Amino acid sequence: MGSMSIWHWLVVLVIVLLLFGAGKIPKLMGDMAKGVKAFKEGLKDMNDDTKTEAKPEAAAASAQVPPPVEPKKDPAKV
Repeated sequence: MGSMSIWHWLVVLVIVLLLFGAGKIPKLMGDMAKGVKAFKEGLKDMNDDTKTEAKPEAAAASAQVPPPVEPKKDPAKV
């Protein structure tokens, strides 16, 4: 009795249809889809912003490479 059978889900569906009406459910789902799409675009924009900020730092770090160091000669061997 702890799990929901198909009959339980059908009763829930009928109650939801009675409360909201058949016409409002597609509108609600469309609004939810628009919200999810806007959320994903926001995440994508956020990732694009972090990538563009990281590129100049990486270019600046690679441009500041110190010159090669020549090995020191041991004065005792000269």
